[in-house]
Amino acid sequence: MKILISNDDGYQAKGLVALYEAIRALPGVEVEVVAPEHNNSAKSNALTLHSPLYVHTAHNGFRYVNGTPADCVHIALTGLLGYRPDLVVSGINNGANMGDDTIYSGTVGAAMEGYLFGVPAIAFSQTEKGWAHLDAAAQKAAQLVAQLLPSLPSPVEAALPWLLNVNIPNLPADQIKGFKVARLGRRHAAEKVISQTNPRGDTMYWIGSAGAAKDGDEGTDFHAAAQGYATITPLQIDLTDHQRLPYWVPTAVQMSAPVPGGSA
Repeated sequence: MKILISNDDGYQAKGLVALYEAIRALPGVEVEVVAPEHNNSAKSNALTLHSPLYVHTAHNGFRYVNGTPADCVHIALTGLLGYRPDLVVSGINNGANMGDDTIYSGTVGAAMEGYLFGVPAIAFSQTEKGWAHLDAAAQKAAQLVAQLLPSLPSPVEAALPWLLNVNIPNLPADQIKGFKVARLGRRHAAEKVISQTNPRGDTMYWIGSAGAAKDGDEGTDFHAAAQGYATITPLQIDLTDHQRLPYWVPTAVQMSAPVPGGSA
């Protein structure tokens, strides 16, 4: 089994190194790392289209790219590796990617890029920043990968990949209760933007912190993580509001009707 690992915190991040060491210890796997050169948090699925990308190799064999997480996986799958991996794994992120975070997350973006190419993918994050009990998180991540490897779809089944978002509490391994499947919760709006004045007198702005959990009821990733579980949320790409499709049909029909004395 060939596994590609990426992240959004950069190729030197502790979470990436811990994940790599834990997964490469699994029997029968080959692991390669292609990760961003610098921290690319909140880059989502962004691709670099108007400047060249360069790939360098670190002393430990990790390859790093002057681009986004999605860039890393994209170029890896479209020529850099020279083969199709069986699994794309992203993380371990320094902080949660729950609820609305998944829209912005570079960690999820890297995994999603693999999914878009038909490769099963997992995004791993710790629920709190600071890397506390990172060894336990890496252990749990490797356990899940080991559990899923035998069921990975073959290349013939590439049209049916899956994408998992996994958040692991910053707890010792014996205090993590296990894994629980949960839906995404929702957050409140982000904190107020932070404004400052630079030495030249110009006003600069910093995006505020993420808001607190708005929908953290039982069944959500927020609730399960707070109870000490590592959460598993299957994700999909379709953003269509299927429930409201019929609602907009009359508007489309009305807008398409011929205008008396004018054009359609």
